[in-house]
Amino acid sequence: MSHYEEVKVHGYDEFCKAVSERKGKDIFAYFSGNKDDQGMSWCPDCVKAEPIVRGEMSHLPEGSVFIYCQVGERPYWKDPNNEFKKTLKLSGVPTLIRYGTPQKLVEEECFKADLVRMMFTED
Repeated sequence: MSHYEEVKVHGYDEFCKAVSERKGKDIFAYFSGNKDDQGMSWCPDCVKAEPIVRGEMSHLPEGSVFIYCQVGERPYWKDPNNEFKKTLKLSGVPTLIRYGTPQKLVEEECFKADLVRMMFTED
């Protein structure tokens, strides 16, 4: 069994519910474009970043939570008024955040294993 909990959610409401059910925990969230039936995202950077982020998950803090959130289909994501952009201030996918902190890796930064590891290991 892993030392962290992984939660997979679709959309903003499910994301909020997952966070509220885990109040007080160290929460990391990875936001990606939706995947199709073949497991491919419409977002090529998300496809490239996911194995890098997953490769560093062994460095997640003990007892932490990793939320994998699919943000929706491309037209929804492109809407500047979607909840992810308005409320969570996301500017692009993929994005990796440490919830409740300013720590955030956006787009190409998620390709850098050392940056991902730093986020998972720094207090």
